[in-house]
Amino acid sequence: MAAFPAHDRAPDRHRVAVLVRPGLLPIELGIVHQLFGRAESAAGAPLYTVLTCTLVPGAVRTAADVTINVEHGPELLAEADTVIVTASDEDYTPADGRLSPPLAAALAGIRGGARLASICTGSFVLAAAGLLKGRRATTHWKSCDRFRELHPDVRLDPDVLFTEDGDILTSAGVASGVDLCLHMIRSDHGVAVANAVARTTVVPPHRDGGQAQYIRRPVPEPAVSSTGAARAWALDHLEQPLPLRELAALESMSVRTFTRRFREEVGLSPAQWLIRQRVERARQLLEESDLPVDRVAANAGFGTVVSLRHHLRTVTGVTPTAYRRTFGGPGPTARGRDTAG
Repeated sequence: MAAFPAHDRAPDRHRVAVLVRPGLLPIELGIVHQLFGRAESAAGAPLYTVLTCTLVPGAVRTAADVTINVEHGPELLAEADTVIVTASDEDYTPADGRLSPPLAAALAGIRGGARLASICTGSFVLAAAGLLKGRRATTHWKSCDRFRELHPDVRLDPDVLFTEDGDILTSAGVASGVDLCLHMIRSDHGVAVANAVARTTVVPPHRDGGQAQYIRRPVPEPAVSSTGAARAWALDHLEQPLPLRELAALESMSVRTFTRRFREEVGLSPAQWLIRQRVERARQLLEESDLPVDRVAANAGFGTVVSLRHHLRTVTGVTPTAYRRTFGGPGPTARGRDTAG
């Protein structure tokens, strides 16, 4: 018996099957249903039908304090135009990167030519099924090391919000499922439809940058240090030029000796370390203050907005204005003066 209703089999109605497993994150299921469910033609007709399936129909445990009732089993996958695999709490401690026989059988039932996608650590499932071999993919940044260990044959990109490699797409953390779904809607039906969905659900139609802007990368301090006093002084004076000879003099060393010991202790050159610290200072100011971008650049030691923009974009993938728009507090005064970023 067909799982998708007969009226959903029209050529203009795209069938989306969402495969969920015990320990699913309810928000990920909601993202798919909400975004694809809001996509309409110019005449107001639905463009997608979204149904949820699981290996054993019935009550499915979620990562929250609720369960959901899933009516459809894996036979739904054989009829879908797009199959989306959401994350499960079992993905966070994958033992050997292998699928259970029922899950492997379910994925084998996906019809040829269907588009495949994953949200967050759902990419572990696609990789374990061999579907990502040799392809570009991503997953949540916290799970990237484990993913590489289990699936070295996948070209993992840890910095992006989502990837598209032919008919397979993957997304990073939970909220990047929004970016992924909007991208698929945009690819299927154009910018106008995707933008209308974004407006209706009050989300940006496109986000700048990648996962890098969400990851803090503090520079570790060595247990034993001969350049620590210079670093501590530099952190208190980041807005100043801080020439290398001045930092070396604080430790009564030659520039050559200071540079060598600095690299041995920190793993970076003094110049690289200073840039990282200045980027972190700039991020803090963009998040927590209402200073205009040119003042942020000066206070972080970059001197100019151009320099700040270059270095912040190198680390996070976005401009100062885009970063503040995402992470900043209310700051209405700053919002009116950020155009230089």
